[in-house]
Amino acid sequence: RNQESSSSGHCLAVVLSRLANAVTPLWRLPYQEQLQVKYESQRKILQTLASRLEELGIDAQKPGGLCCPLQPVVPSPIINGYRNKSTFSVNRGPDGNPKTVGLYVGTGRERNIVCVKANHVENIPSKHKQVAQCYEEFICHSPLDSCILFHEGGHWRELVVRSSSCGHTMAIVTFHPQQLGQEALATQKALLKEFFTCGPGAVCDLTSLYFQESTMTRCSHEQSPYQLLHGAPHIFEELLGLKFRISPDAFFQVNTAAAEVLYQAVGELCQPTGDTVFLDICCGTGTIGLSLAHRVSKVIGVEVVEKAIEDAEWNAAFNGISNCEFHSGKAEAVLPQLLASWEDARPLVAVVNPSRAGLHYRVVRAIRNCRSIRRLLYISCKPEGEAMRNFLELCCPPDPRKKLTGEPFAPVLAIPFDMFPHTVHCELLLLFTR
Repeated sequence: RNQESSSSGHCLAVVLSRLANAVTPLWRLPYQEQLQVKYESQRKILQTLASRLEELGIDAQKPGGLCCPLQPVVPSPIINGYRNKSTFSVNRGPDGNPKTVGLYVGTGRERNIVCVKANHVENIPSKHKQVAQCYEEFICHSPLDSCILFHEGGHWRELVVRSSSCGHTMAIVTFHPQQLGQEALATQKALLKEFFTCGPGAVCDLTSLYFQESTMTRCSHEQSPYQLLHGAPHIFEELLGLKFRISPDAFFQVNTAAAEVLYQAVGELCQPTGDTVFLDICCGTGTIGLSLAHRVSKVIGVEVVEKAIEDAEWNAAFNGISNCEFHSGKAEAVLPQLLASWEDARPLVAVVNPSRAGLHYRVVRAIRNCRSIRRLLYISCKPEGEAMRNFLELCCPPDPRKKLTGEPFAPVLAIPFDMFPHTVHCELLLLFTR
């Protein structure tokens, strides 16, 4: 038995180490070494961009073969437990428990996926781990199965936990209804609410408890509404002296303390004047634009998530900011219309903060063809991906065939921000001018 126990403990240690290496691959390195690793990766990205621009006939080689000067990586003020949003999966654990709540190790191709508790992962705060542990306890006592493969049935799916520096915590449980009727669904929602308000889960002290019935891998509020089972409909965060309301699916930078540092840099690089119009594309809950509103004449925000726009409008009103307007819809649909007839004589500065998928071509084209935009800040969490295509479209010579008739931009400065300590990722802020 001692040998079996020792072997089991060793196997668990190996799996835990694999999870830490997968989620936070730099966790063993001292923080200054992590920053150096990230600096080198960003330097290679700027070298690649310089080479790609050279292929387009643009002389973009600067010292070190970079397309523009690269500043050192700006460190995160918080290194451990910094995430304000965590997504936990439900699947089989290393011990065979099909209701393990954690993070994945392995790949579908090799058919070796297991779900491992995230208790030892350094970038996830203890509050999130506590909610995940309580959720696992609840579903383990539920007669309903976990939903691992949709076609095989089961119901309990992933858990999203959001928190704020104000001490608020939101939990969002995703549930596959399969063939359950409304009465059975109501029973499960009541049990979940009871567990987190009166049962063992009350220790989590949730500000908000949401439930979403979903037959898809991911779906928005519009596709399947988030149902509030308990507490307040929103949590609140404070950033740069302002208060922000956050809905279940609204975008908010995952590291609040580092986001403050990033947004301060955006404000400096925008070089705003009293008559500047600030265009915030992919604005989320309006954080960047609202933090700069007192320094510009007007803020215009564009965001695809309707609930995030509702949050942005509330945030503006609550903070007493009246020089903002927000547009809900896909940027590729809203922005071309907005800029096509732009005749405002005031200087227009734009910031884009897209997802990893980058900007739609029509968004890039609208920016290129709007002569009033002379200064553009591009914030990318994956500059080596689709964002690279955007950079080339912004900087390439005019091409009437692609309807890129506007004067090209040029990269003039790059600043990496470590929004994700212990991982290989960071946020790159690129300043383009023309």
